[in-house]
Amino acid sequence: MQKLQSPSRPERLDELLDPQMVARLGALDLTSRKVLAGKMKGERRSKRRGQSVEFADHRQYVVGDDLRHIDWNIFGRLDRLFLKLFLEEEDLSLHVVLDATASLDCGQPSKFLLAQRLACALGYIGLVNLHRVTVTAVGGLAPTPEGDLRPQLMSAVRDLRGRRRLQDLSRFLLQLEPGGPGGFTEAAKRIALTRKGKGVMVVISDFFVKEGYENGLRLLLGRGYEVYAVQVLSPQELEPDVGGDLRLKDCEDGDVAEVTITAPLLKRYKQMLAAYCARLRDFCAARSIVLQTVPSTTPVDALVLDYLRRKGLVR
Repeated sequence: MQKLQSPSRPERLDELLDPQMVARLGALDLTSRKVLAGKMKGERRSKRRGQSVEFADHRQYVVGDDLRHIDWNIFGRLDRLFLKLFLEEEDLSLHVVLDATASLDCGQPSKFLLAQRLACALGYIGLVNLHRVTVTAVGGLAPTPEGDLRPQLMSAVRDLRGRRRLQDLSRFLLQLEPGGPGGFTEAAKRIALTRKGKGVMVVISDFFVKEGYENGLRLLLGRGYEVYAVQVLSPQELEPDVGGDLRLKDCEDGDVAEVTITAPLLKRYKQMLAAYCARLRDFCAARSIVLQTVPSTTPVDALVLDYLRRKGLVR
C-alpha cells in the first residue's frame, strides 16, 4: 500500500487519552480466564486461600496452625477449633507488546496512532488497578550520538505500578518513533526470557511480518500468560484505491517491485488479504490466543469498551 504520513503525532497525554475516556477507563479492570498468582499481593482476587480481609471458608484446626486465625465464636458454640480462611489478593502483570516497525506507520488514519492509544488505555487500566505494567515496543528508531536515527530491535518501559506512573507510560509511548524492519521472532524470544510474574499479554500489530508471525507468537505463549492479539489494518489496506503502473517499495526492507494495478489484480489482492487474516485467526484459535482485527478508523474507546470487553480482556 502507499505510505501515508500521519499529519501530526501526539505530543501530550491528553492527545492519547482524552479526559472523558480516562474517567470511563477508571471503572474497568483486566480479567483473565486463569487463576493468576504473583509475587506480591495486589488487587486481583484469587481462588487460593490466604490472609486478606474477605472471608472465604472454615477448616478444622491442626497442630501448627496460626492461633490468631481460630474462630473463637465457633469454639464457644461447638467446643471445637476451626480456622477462618480468606480469599487472597494476587498480583497481575500486564505486558503490552507494541509493533513500532515501519509498516505500522502507514495508513490514514495512522495504524500506529491507534496502537499507541490502545497501549496507553490498557496501561492506564492496569495502573489504576495496581497491576504491574510493562510495554515493549518492537522495532522503531533510536537516536545515535551523531543525532541520526537508526533502527532498533526493541525498547521497553517496565514494572510500572499505580496511577502516578501514568506519566512514565505516556512519556515512553510519545517518544516512540516507528520505523525499521524490527525482528519479531528475536524480540519475542527476549520478551519470553525476561518477563516477570503471570498475567495478560496483549500484542498490537498488523502482523505483516516478513519472517512470519508464527514463531514469535509461539514464544510468547505459556509461562502463566494469557495472550491476546489485536490486528490493526488501515482502510487503504482493506480497500486500496490505486491503479495504473506503479513502482512499489517495501517500507521496512526496501525491496522494490513494479506492478500494473488492474481490477482483477485488486480482486486477487483482497482475496489474498482475506486468506492471510483467516490463517492468522486459525493459528490463534488453535493456541487459545484471543484475536481481534480492527481498522485503524476504530475509536479507541469503542475498541476497549466494546470489542475487547466482549473478548473478555476487560470488565
